[in-house]
Amino acid sequence: MSALYRLAETIEARKGADPESSWTAKLLAKGPEKCAEKFGEEAVEAIIEAVKGDRARLVSEAADSLYHLLVMCAARDVGLAEIEAELARREGRSGIEEKAAR
Repeated sequence: MSALYRLAETIEARKGADPESSWTAKLLAKGPEKCAEKFGEEAVEAIIEAVKGDRARLVSEAADSLYHLLVMCAARDVGLAEIEAELARREGRSGIEEKAAR
């Protein structure tokens, strides 16, 4: 099992946890909108590091972004397996073709 799947499982397990005992539970308790806001903040930080060219900081911010993306999705009951299935559905298809089909 990949680290990403282990993280997704941990996030799922934290849904019912005490917000005082878990950062993930605290985020989830604030609702999907706050989770989305936090993901947006982390994504912007990753963009900034990509533009600046600081590789180590980009790796760190990308990891934060992935975590917050999974939290945001979990807040709306969207699991990593569903995201992976969508990626698999698109596999082998041109990005231009895929965009045109939307």
